Amino acid sequence: MNTWAGFPLPKDGPAPGSCIRVERPEDGLVFLHLDPPHRSLAVFDGPLLRDLDAVLQDLEHDHNLKAVVLAGADPLRFAGGADLDAIATFDDPVVLEEVVLAVHKLFRRLEKLPARTVAAVGGPVPGGACEISLCCDFIVAADHPKTRIGLPETQLGIIPGWGGCHRLPRRIGLPAAMQAILSGKLYPAKKAKRLQMVDRVTAPEYLWEVAANIAMKRERVRPVSRGWKHWLVDRNPLLMHLVSKKARETVMKKTRGKYPAPLEAISLVANGVQTPLEEGAKKEARAIAKLASGSVCKSLVRLFQASEAAKKWGKNADGTSFPPLQSAGVVGGGVMGGGIASSFAMKGIATRLADLSQDAVDAAVQNHRKDVAKKVKRRQFQKHQGMAAVDALDGTTSIHQFSHAELVLEAVAERLEIKQSVFKEIAANVSESTILATNTSSLSVTKIAEGIPHPERVVGMHFFNPVKRMPLVEVIQGEQTSEESVRRVAALALRLGKTPVIVKDVAGFLVNRILGPYLDEAVRLFLDGADVQKVDRFLVDFGMPMGPFRLLDEVGLDIAKHAGESLHRAYGERMEPASGLEALSSESRLGRKTGKGFYDYPKDRKEKPTPCTDLASFQTRTVAKNLPKEDVVDRLVLSMVNEGLLCLQENVVAGPQELDLATVFGTGFAPFEGGLYSYAQRRGLQNIQGRLLELGKKPLF
Repeated sequence: MNTWAGFPLPKDGPAPGSCIRVERPEDGLVFLHLDPPHRSLAVFDGPLLRDLDAVLQDLEHDHNLKAVVLAGADPLRFAGGADLDAIATFDDPVVLEEVVLAVHKLFRRLEKLPARTVAAVGGPVPGGACEISLCCDFIVAADHPKTRIGLPETQLGIIPGWGGCHRLPRRIGLPAAMQAILSGKLYPAKKAKRLQMVDRVTAPEYLWEVAANIAMKRERVRPVSRGWKHWLVDRNPLLMHLVSKKARETVMKKTRGKYPAPLEAISLVANGVQTPLEEGAKKEARAIAKLASGSVCKSLVRLFQASEAAKKWGKNADGTSFPPLQSAGVVGGGVMGGGIASSFAMKGIATRLADLSQDAVDAAVQNHRKDVAKKVKRRQFQKHQGMAAVDALDGTTSIHQFSHAELVLEAVAERLEIKQSVFKEIAANVSESTILATNTSSLSVTKIAEGIPHPERVVGMHFFNPVKRMPLVEVIQGEQTSEESVRRVAALALRLGKTPVIVKDVAGFLVNRILGPYLDEAVRLFLDGADVQKVDRFLVDFGMPMGPFRLLDEVGLDIAKHAGESLHRAYGERMEPASGLEALSSESRLGRKTGKGFYDYPKDRKEKPTPCTDLASFQTRTVAKNLPKEDVVDRLVLSMVNEGLLCLQENVVAGPQELDLATVFGTGFAPFEGGLYSYAQRRGLQNIQGRLLELGKKPLF
């Protein structure tokens, strides 16, 4: 394998010169189309960088050159960022630093061209694509929902390393650049224009024409200028210090110092305006070399790759796409059913929500309208989009009004006989091709499908609460479920902005099965005297989004008890639940939904919950009261690891990549660890086995 300045050039890669289409539509004007034959969207990999190097060399000697337009294969396919697969192969920081500097030098050559340069961007414009655009004199963006521009690198454990930390603050100012880089946001075209991240916005069909006119000075665009703000804001040492301090406090509060990339970015961005570009390049290269070779970056990149790989399930096996779903029905107007129906309608799917209670239907529709109004107010929806989303959801008290639905999802009570009855009624009133999806969290999809005509269309579509925030959907394939049904439901999940993971039809599926031993171990520690708040703090320090007792309260003590009993029936003695929840829970004490569980929850949600004062009365011993932090964490986390590895052995998911994705997106398992399997691999399976045996020799229970 050859390389371009250290970037790999595959033997079967595209021929030299084939990745950039050079066009000369008029005298003095050159269009450079990033259009590699081996990718649907250009990525800054070895072949593309090699060809850009060659093209720039030609342009540097073109004495007739007046203007250059950098464009994509079409107006809505500009380019992605760096080739993450290639970057993941670099383990030597010295080599990686040299590679980053080589790309800096290449981008700087584009910036130094004597001709006027214009980037005509549209569709995805993340990371490296944004950074090469910042090297141009002007940026024109296509006004289209697909257009998203920004620097998301901190979300992958690195920093914008090809000039972004220094060029963006020069363009839009220190405060805005700091926020953009630390958040990793990708902005729509009009928002980017308001931030001055782009100079001009136009319809996609006019993008290249407008870019050419600006490049050839036929259309005047005022260059971005910070004016007095450049001196009083961007170069103000006191303000730099205050912005950096505030940013650091925010990052530490959010990440607890587990993610080094945002902290590294703060210093680079704060000094970005005052640092010469050549010196800035060296600083960015050193930071990238350190971060990209570290475990956090590698973990986050693997998760990103896993989420991208999951998208293949949203298409036919041959790669062709399904027609977009036009109509759907949801049965069950509770929190889950209402949230799912609203999510469908937000994406333009004509949705009918059914519940026997008119009050439940009315409440769900009203909540949907409130959510739409918030999106309009925040400019996430335009007014006409908001009106369409409102119109897309209606309600009924009959489950016989789904004759035109392409998919009907039930979210009724978690009882097998109820779900079977609901599906039989629905099946009698819909087309034989209508997909019947169940949101069950624990019941067998195969059993739910019993007695249903064409059971191959019955599939699990398990959302997590809260529906609109949780990114994972478990797609459960029953014994008779067809692959087409699985793929069509996965496509729907992707359309909703979720990540689908295909799961075998076993008790608890994947996420709840793994959480079962974790939460049960927490209850056992509680019964033996462990301090609830301390245990929760230990697990948050480890990297979980909340501790196990807060999670139990969020789930609901009644639901947790029911789930534990289901797992016990399925897996026998090794899943026998602790009996503590029975004594603790009552109709008025079920967790957050009743205002009291392990914690007391103030009516004002802005106030922090506090541990209940009567918890000691439910504890039978005190042997776990002063248990060391490492013992508490290992007892809980390794319970998940052990069950996760059993799931792999039983082929509950396709492999380690899917297990990692599901545990991070479904349980909130520390993303910087890369997921359950990656954590186990890094720690060492022998080490984990020895630790479990050690904990087993000193039982508390």
